[in-house]
Amino acid sequence: MRPLLREYQAPMSFSFYSFLHYLNFISETGIQHLSESVFVGLCRIVGTSEQVRMRRDLIDIDETVANKVRTSNQDMRMWSGSQREGFRLKGSDVDFMYWFNNHPVIWDLSQTQFYNVHRQTLVLSVSSESPPGFTLLQLLTRRADIRVLSALVTVNGGLYISSSKYREITCSEVVPNSTVHGPCGSGTVGSLEYDNAHCFACDFWPPSASSWIDRCHTWPQPQVVRDIVRSGCHFVAIGHKLGNHESIEWRISFSQAEQILVYSMNHCQFLTYGLLKLLLKEVINNGVGDNEKLLCSYHMKTAVFWMIQQNTIPNWCPQNLLKCFWHCFKLILKWVYEGVCPNFFIPENNMFLSNIHGEAQNRLFVKLFGFYEKGLAFLLHSPSLKSYITNVLYNPRLSICTDEHTLVSEIKFDGEMFGELSDKSSISPSNLYLSMRYLNTIEQLTVSPLTQYQVLMLQVHTASILHGAAFTLQNMYSSTTENKQMYIADRMSCHMLKLAAKFGCISDRLYMAIYYYKTLRYTEALSVIEMTKINYLRDDRSIDTEIYTEAVGGQSLSTKLRHTVAWNVLLNNKIVYINELMTVQMVSLQNHENVLFIPPLVVLHMLEFLCYRHIDTMRAQTALNDLQVLVHNQRLSVNGRDISWQILGICQQISGNLQAALYSY
Repeated sequence: MRPLLREYQAPMSFSFYSFLHYLNFISETGIQHLSESVFVGLCRIVGTSEQVRMRRDLIDIDETVANKVRTSNQDMRMWSGSQREGFRLKGSDVDFMYWFNNHPVIWDLSQTQFYNVHRQTLVLSVSSESPPGFTLLQLLTRRADIRVLSALVTVNGGLYISSSKYREITCSEVVPNSTVHGPCGSGTVGSLEYDNAHCFACDFWPPSASSWIDRCHTWPQPQVVRDIVRSGCHFVAIGHKLGNHESIEWRISFSQAEQILVYSMNHCQFLTYGLLKLLLKEVINNGVGDNEKLLCSYHMKTAVFWMIQQNTIPNWCPQNLLKCFWHCFKLILKWVYEGVCPNFFIPENNMFLSNIHGEAQNRLFVKLFGFYEKGLAFLLHSPSLKSYITNVLYNPRLSICTDEHTLVSEIKFDGEMFGELSDKSSISPSNLYLSMRYLNTIEQLTVSPLTQYQVLMLQVHTASILHGAAFTLQNMYSSTTENKQMYIADRMSCHMLKLAAKFGCISDRLYMAIYYYKTLRYTEALSVIEMTKINYLRDDRSIDTEIYTEAVGGQSLSTKLRHTVAWNVLLNNKIVYINELMTVQMVSLQNHENVLFIPPLVVLHMLEFLCYRHIDTMRAQTALNDLQVLVHNQRLSVNGRDISWQILGICQQISGNLQAALYSY
């Protein structure tokens, strides 16, 4: 294969094609300069190391809280895929894995000693008749979850869990009307694509992957290896296409191990992985139908894993980024040529075996070799990277700063972080027992080592839980005739809401206003509303950087949250907040939506209108006009537009303007 670098004297002026030619002959120093520019571009596209760390920290603590609260008979949940790894590339989907907490898989019968066979349902992995990386799951007892019992088939007198039946049964369990895609139930919610995989978990490392432990001489570090082995593995519901038992086989999944490995990468290694993913999406698979995409990001990740472990590249740093990428790309090209892509943990499992062979393999190789012949000019086919390459080549003396702290402004970083927090702040239990379980779990976590982002996540979760608990408590005692009980419940609810507003964001104050309106304290509600009428941060483009920096620059994340952030008001559809929204919540619940998200300004103007109806009709009409202007001017996100029109219609109907209400509905 041709070398990456050669000496070449660039012409003073050249066409685009000679420019591509020139790109492959620049000096070693030029390549390093170009690598630094691509590094900067990837930091802005993929994220700096601090951005990636923040994303991972928030997902980690969110998952920890959720799983600690779950009981033994509830499904465990784990983020997986690119979102968990720290990517936020456009169009990337959200992946979750679910499994039974009390249906562990064992590799041999001697491992039954580690479980209570009277309380847990044991499943035995039988891999003797399956290709490498796949296995059958035999149920060892008649006692099991109904989903498991419904998926049983008999093979040689034993009861086995059919992967195809189980996949069909669980496909739409998390999100209704999902479709089967590989081992997952897939679909789209709004603009977000999701993949939910129901699987089984094993606490023990697979015997077929024991050779991987012996390979780990230089990477990953011994402590990382121990963590990976202790994490065990999972089994996802899909068989090998060329196996003898495809419909009942399960694939061994190393998602948790891979997540730990990706976390252990340095940032240049992670960006190399990101560069491969970006080029796969924008160049290699561009214009290719879903059924014709032979390479996927999992192959890219596997190539990076092998390249790091083989220690072919001595120094993964910004100046060597393009060399690192080129080594990985050549490895992928070699795999396609040979038709063999060895699984990182079980090399005997050839991941190309079922789909990259014959004519399809030849076409893919020709395509990739065409990119290889272009050398580094291959990168110019990526719209996201093109400007970072041409800027350097047209300006050889351009100074490039690879210091990550200067690449993303404080306001942009904070805007992304608060957006991540908002996406994960939907914990709002509808019963007091569960609320207490959440609060106890958070209290236990506060004494463990936490990052600043995880502390903030727990703060946000606590505020959300207190909102739900306050309204649940009020609903429990609203119809009682015992004045003392009502008084105590009211004091407790008010205290919880004030506490949430004290350390929550701006929109957390609106829950207090909702509560005051519900309990007929209109003046108090309006007082809270007036205090809430301040400018708030929507995203990094809606506020002036200088003003933001002067107001909260350099202050703690908690201070920034309290003074600059207002995100959607979240209502649990199983909790009654105010009568005016009950119908909307019921319809949302019928559509299998557990929560309702309402833009904060819509809630503010709605409450203002509802309160002034009982105090000042002129001001009530002004508030209704403000709400109408807000909704008609579409100063709202796409996701909040429908509910905003519904609320406008409700307020117009209450005011007696039925024609306008009908239009809004």
